[in-house]
Amino acid sequence: MDKKQHKHFAALASAVATSRDRTAFTELFDHFAPRINSYLRRMALEPGQAEELTQEVMMVLWHKADLFDPAKSSLGTWLFRVARNRRIDLVRRDKSGLLDPDDPVFQPDEPESADVILESEQRDERVREALKDLPTEQLELVRKAFYLGQSHSQIAEETGLPLGTVKSRIRLAFARMRAALESDARIDTDFP
Repeated sequence: MDKKQHKHFAALASAVATSRDRTAFTELFDHFAPRINSYLRRMALEPGQAEELTQEVMMVLWHKADLFDPAKSSLGTWLFRVARNRRIDLVRRDKSGLLDPDDPVFQPDEPESADVILESEQRDERVREALKDLPTEQLELVRKAFYLGQSHSQIAEETGLPLGTVKSRIRLAFARMRAALESDARIDTDFP
């Protein structure tokens, strides 16, 4: 997600906080709810539980959007932290005795070291630069697939392109990006 999208989501959250903007909330819900649900299901929740917690997280956004501080994190980070905390609360309330207190989900995340953060930021910047070099028709399809989470079939239906064309353009985009990133990696290793 780029800075422009981070700012856009922060502005939408602000609109929800200040004026209960339903259109802004709908856009945020449509973007984040499926991702949060998927995240919770990967954390071994049953589909019904994941859906319920996703709804709770989105209600936190509706009722407490004013607590979100874009200077401290992105909206996505804030919402996923709320989701993680809600899952922990759910597990703590579970009296079945089937819980493992040593489950890694209950352990705080280790802070990332500065070199890992720097390396991640540099990699993200290289990916953004590689994206800029893609032809418009490929960039738009990559954006729909990976930033908006649309399937190839959904993209084909929305754009009117044949499914094979969508797949091949995305494949070509990845080949171009891979070549650009590998070229950057070779340049980085050439200099001490």
